Amino acid sequence: MSTISIAPQSIRPVRAAGPAGTTRLRVTARGRRVLAALVALPLIAGIGFAALSSGSANASGDATATANFETVTVLPGDTLWAIAQSVAPSVDPRDAMHEIQKLNALTGSGLQVGQELAIPAEFAS
Repeated sequence: MSTISIAPQSIRPVRAAGPAGTTRLRVTARGRRVLAALVALPLIAGIGFAALSSGSANASGDATATANFETVTVLPGDTLWAIAQSVAPSVDPRDAMHEIQKLNALTGSGLQVGQELAIPAEFAS
């Protein structure tokens, strides 16, 4: 019979590379500067855009047009047709209704009691 003998060899511990064999990333000073520049670039662009476009509303020296109109309070039983006829008797009621709807941003002809309607200056007495 033959015998086999196993002698222990020098065993070195193996250093684990991390989860799933990934290596650790080291960021140098140059890398930090590049990363900071990439993060700051959209911020700088946004500030520049805001600075260039913010003053345009007040830049013109034109006088602002003011809207002249009177208001009418809707009473029970009032319709837009009746109000248009009363404020503009010499104008086609459909045209007056359209102007009143446009000025008050109404989508239909339905009104609520107590609602205040702005009447265009051309129809105001």
